[in-house]
Amino acid sequence: MKNFNKKIILGISTFVLLLFASCTDDLNTEPKVELSLENLLAKDPNAVQGLLSKMYGTFALSGPTGPGSSDISGPDPGETAFLRGIVNLQDFTADGMKNRWGDDGLDQLTTTSNWDENNKFFKYLYDRVYYVVPQTTNIMLVLESVDVENKEQIVSELRFIRALAYYYMIDCFGKGVIVNESNYGNTAPLEESTRTEMFEYVESELLAIEPTMPTTNEYGRANKSVVRMLLAKLYLNAEVYTGQARYADALNYTSLVIDEGGYSLDDNFVSMFSADNYNSNEIIFPLIADAVVSQSYGNTTYIVNGSLSTETIPIADFGTTDAWTGHRATKAWYGLYGDLETSTDDRAQLFWTEGHNYEMADYKEWEDGYPSIKFRNTNFNGSSIATPFSSTDFPLYRLADAYLMYAECVLRGGGGSESTALGYVNAVRTRSNASAISAGELTLDFILDERARELNLEGHRRSDLIRFGKFAGGSYLWPWKGNNVNGVSISNDYKVFPIPASALQANPNLNQNSGY
Repeated sequence: MKNFNKKIILGISTFVLLLFASCTDDLNTEPKVELSLENLLAKDPNAVQGLLSKMYGTFALSGPTGPGSSDISGPDPGETAFLRGIVNLQDFTADGMKNRWGDDGLDQLTTTSNWDENNKFFKYLYDRVYYVVPQTTNIMLVLESVDVENKEQIVSELRFIRALAYYYMIDCFGKGVIVNESNYGNTAPLEESTRTEMFEYVESELLAIEPTMPTTNEYGRANKSVVRMLLAKLYLNAEVYTGQARYADALNYTSLVIDEGGYSLDDNFVSMFSADNYNSNEIIFPLIADAVVSQSYGNTTYIVNGSLSTETIPIADFGTTDAWTGHRATKAWYGLYGDLETSTDDRAQLFWTEGHNYEMADYKEWEDGYPSIKFRNTNFNGSSIATPFSSTDFPLYRLADAYLMYAECVLRGGGGSESTALGYVNAVRTRSNASAISAGELTLDFILDERARELNLEGHRRSDLIRFGKFAGGSYLWPWKGNNVNGVSISNDYKVFPIPASALQANPNLNQNSGY
């Protein structure tokens, strides 16, 4: 079960005591504390586990005292959660998923148009990164002078958490500032770091900790395979981030995950998106959710409740008592399966079609487009009770993704075996009762489509489209791209988000991205 949840609660309680201040307005501000970390850990060395779990928890939870709290500032705490930001910025801005609410910037995201530095959803993700980064750095500095059990591994996990936050800065904003042990606490505004500089820093951090990480770890914590997966992601997108292709390096670390991680594909696709998915042997790194002890409007509750409506769907069948009438897929996703009624692909059945229209003539109309029922709050094995919050963990990394990454690297000239790549892709497909493909059908275009069929709503799609050269421009159009029902060309500037106005005001060394 999710034993790590208990430590998340301990971590939250500890941080409430510490009264950690958000570091988004001034990255060099020392946390305001009633009891110093040094004194806290001297009195109770085991408290470091709570601090560590809080740092993991910040990727799924909004704040320290339940779903109505937030570590960063925002009028609606539930909107500020990291995972909610990833869904908003990686999925709604791409082809497969749209949101109909349109409130305070969501229209800009779901139509991939009119992005500006005042959009609060850009600010939330940016601020989340610069909440995680100073806090993890501060804990690491304190640990230099405090004796705690298993210190080296704890520091390595903190460095991973910080690197993961920086990865989203690299991917989404293309630049930022590097806060680490060497400059933490500086009073002068930090210098802007380029995308390549941030890439090289994250790469060096991950390479440094990879040998020290354990092969296995508690559920919800990083292990060696999790670090390798992030390295593989970094290298897979290196040509976008730095201009230098690193597909051989991506293949190397993907192979290590596959060959040494001990993971295997789950027998049933739906089981990985159900409330008891902590039993999965495919999920490499989850973001934990629990309807009782780690409630959040920003974890998978956002996906499950947001994709349901009492207008057209029996919501209790999917384990929730709340439905938000928000998210629907477009034909750019479900159209990839062909005729949904006759498709043998299990994944093709994970759309609610009754009462809905195939075409999304108006993205604000709930009936236009098919809601995704991929994520649900029901147990795959055994009974469950409907709850307003989700207990379904979010699979940030899983083996099927690694299989598809390996195949992509082979096709991009990164080495490896073409027959092995074909076997991995067919293993992913046949698991869901889709037909196997031939060697001649294994192309980069096929991989992009298969990643959509397998991984949509898991926070990868925008990055995938950019890497494949399909996001900006007009070579690939999808419903409501550029705020047009049929899609129109958009500027290359949209491949990174604008730096939030609040960040520019706080640090005069930052410069706005081109085109904004």
